[in-house]
Amino acid sequence: MSMLAPSLQAFFVSRLGTERDVSPHPVDSYRHTFRLLLTYARQRTGKAPSELELGDLDAALVSSFLEHLEHDRGCGVGTRNTRLAAVHSFFRFASYRHPEHAAAIQQVLAIPQKKTERRPRSFLTRVEMEALLAAPDRSTWSGRRDHMVLALALQTGLRLSELTGLRCRDAELGAGAHVKCLGKGRKRRDTPLDRTTVSLLRAWLRERGGNPDDPLFPSRQGGRLSSDAVQRLVAKHAETARASCPSLGSKRITAHNLRHSCAMDLLASGLDVATVAMWLGHEKLESVNDYVHSDLTMKERALDRRSPFKAGVGRYRPNDAILAFLEDL
Repeated sequence: MSMLAPSLQAFFVSRLGTERDVSPHPVDSYRHTFRLLLTYARQRTGKAPSELELGDLDAALVSSFLEHLEHDRGCGVGTRNTRLAAVHSFFRFASYRHPEHAAAIQQVLAIPQKKTERRPRSFLTRVEMEALLAAPDRSTWSGRRDHMVLALALQTGLRLSELTGLRCRDAELGAGAHVKCLGKGRKRRDTPLDRTTVSLLRAWLRERGGNPDDPLFPSRQGGRLSSDAVQRLVAKHAETARASCPSLGSKRITAHNLRHSCAMDLLASGLDVATVAMWLGHEKLESVNDYVHSDLTMKERALDRRSPFKAGVGRYRPNDAILAFLEDL
């Protein structure tokens, strides 16, 4: 009998924590996945999570769990695939600890990811970004903080976890001003700041006070502003901005859209794809190519630069009755 609990604890502590030193954000995602999976397994098997055996999480149960995520919880295919990736990671780890379950483990690992439709990335134009930045009430402390959060997100393109993880000492405002962040895979990078953002940050740091290790963006209680709080403030100010910028009405604006918007603004300013990838902390250029495919204006500019083909206007006329029939369908 192979109890699940010891293996799951070893996976989080040894595999993710010690061996791979995984950053907090993916660990949170994995933890949430297994909270959902164990809760679902309890409903299906009647066993408490601490009583579950590894064999209880067979391919049938995991597949049923994935269907539950989509149909009952309303999760999209992307979220479903993210949860499956976490399950696969654990079962690969378990395959070394429990060779007696090799066949069942391979069946779980064989559950495929679902293909997703690649939709154009949503982003804000320069006018829409300015409308969003004008939305916070800067006569209040929280309004000035929110304005600083939005300005830094739009100028740097930091991920949400990187933005909320900033400390006061991460803002270097001397020559070569930049912010330091701990990015995906615990990789550190520096992102340059323009003059306007430097001025805003100087004023904010004077008002914010605190010690170098204190969060750059605190809550009213003084702790680090949470990811959920940032999402709420983005949604709140986006709603305000819609009154003065009607084009925002059709857009769903999240903190991640601000990152997309920064990328598009950099590309529109003439930066090459490799530089934008380095700016955003992407390992693969393909990640930035998605932004390029999203912008019709860039494609139109590329079309304008191309020389037209020297071809006259004409119409294909089939020389066979059946081909003519097919042409007219």
